[in-house]
Amino acid sequence: MSKMFLRFLAPLCGLFLVGAAMPEPRLNVILAPTLSAKPAGRLLIFVAPATAENADKDFVDIGGPGSETVSVAAQEVARFGPRRSVTIDMSELAYPRSFTDLAPGDYRLQVVLDPQGDYAYAGRGPGDLVSKVTTVTFPLTSVPTVPLDHMVPPETDQFDTAGFPPKAVEQIAASRPHLHDERVASALLTRFDGKSRSISAWVLTPPGYEDAAKSSYPTVYIAGGFGTTHKLDGQLLSKTWHLMETGVIPPMIWVSLDHSSPNGTTEFADSVNNGPWGRTLVEEIIPALEAKYRMDAKPSGRFLTGHSSGGWFALSTITRYPAMFGGAWATSPDPVDFGDFLGVDLYASGANLYRDADGSPRPFQRDAGKVRMTIEQAARLETVLGRDGGQLRSFEWTFSPRSAHHSPSFMFDRDTGAVDPAVIAYWRENYDLSRRIERDWPRLKRDLDGKIHVAVGSADSYYLDGSVHRLEAALQRVGARAEFTFVPNASHSESEVYTRGTDRNALMKDLTMAMYAIARPGAAKAQ
Repeated sequence: MSKMFLRFLAPLCGLFLVGAAMPEPRLNVILAPTLSAKPAGRLLIFVAPATAENADKDFVDIGGPGSETVSVAAQEVARFGPRRSVTIDMSELAYPRSFTDLAPGDYRLQVVLDPQGDYAYAGRGPGDLVSKVTTVTFPLTSVPTVPLDHMVPPETDQFDTAGFPPKAVEQIAASRPHLHDERVASALLTRFDGKSRSISAWVLTPPGYEDAAKSSYPTVYIAGGFGTTHKLDGQLLSKTWHLMETGVIPPMIWVSLDHSSPNGTTEFADSVNNGPWGRTLVEEIIPALEAKYRMDAKPSGRFLTGHSSGGWFALSTITRYPAMFGGAWATSPDPVDFGDFLGVDLYASGANLYRDADGSPRPFQRDAGKVRMTIEQAARLETVLGRDGGQLRSFEWTFSPRSAHHSPSFMFDRDTGAVDPAVIAYWRENYDLSRRIERDWPRLKRDLDGKIHVAVGSADSYYLDGSVHRLEAALQRVGARAEFTFVPNASHSESEVYTRGTDRNALMKDLTMAMYAIARPGAAKAQ
């Protein structure tokens, strides 16, 4: 190195040495003496600008009130050190950007350790270690210390209604004697996982069921959307009980199936990653429940429905097992045709999930015509919250082949957004419902024709209406009878899709009466 270059470099070095200090990117986290000495998992740091509105809040989290301003950083922690502490760098893995780039000011900060690794799906829950909310000033000039001081306790009441509106509390209390919490053991999933497995389900029996003289009832199988839990499934069925009790809809048995996992929703699809969930449903769950409850154990008395991920479950199941069910009523289903996956044609040459042909960001979520989040932002947030469990990774757990690392193959590159055509070819042959129908229609026609019913908002928040249009076109090409409804200006909200005029239960009435007419031909009205 020449002396001249060294003389040129010396003043620059001085600038770095005597100039403003670089922002401190680290945070020290310690364990309270009352907590386990050997926890491990994903350490998450949530911060939001301090305001008068959140000054007395005891939580900071993605997805909560004001979450648009929440930032999160993460680091995997294998163990805490001998002083029951660990230091995390908040600049390496953070959303939407490094914490060293936060605007100067006071922030409310909270730390969570997620031992189960399911934060991207379930959020904060039992077993997580949590700190109190504290105020810090960014940019940091020293390393703050924050103690994890309590554990989220296990849930002891599936029907905890604290904070619910009075009407909801009343409905849940009225439905409780008619809701039956079932666990169905699965030999198929046990063999797949190598450990004992069972599926949770709520069985809601209708008014009059307790009268032993009554005959069997038609049965509706329903699965919830992404983020659903077994507890939430039971609470939601309380409204169904109220509608039956008041005579708004006919008396039927409702079975709410839990298809949640730390990796997302399984959608009751047979998958090389999740296992044989479809076979488990038709070979184990349904036979076990029909042996215990007075259900119509025949195709004309079995029906499928669901919203979002549950909508995909209903359509996939009816196209896979059409002879077993009398029909499927799906609302706002997850992508059913990968020629329009959240607005992206995955089959296009050089397909990219982040950018369109002009280089513009691809939207993930919209609200009243305004883009709230891009696909790239959604993917990056998932990456910070956890390796698995987010919505995009959930699709890969269900649809993708298994990689050489024994995990689901990535459908797209998380850095660039580039779609892997080999993975998409697998998706197309196994899980594209339009492709399944067109390819197999000669075999499916006798048992499937007329059984598909879909409703979706024309302004679906996740652009799912485009995929539904493609499914409708596929059914038209094979000459199938099917019913499609595009609700004008409705978003992904289930209530918006179900509402007609001022009647918030309009679609619920229509689909249940259509089911009942199949199960009880000639019945003038609900009993």
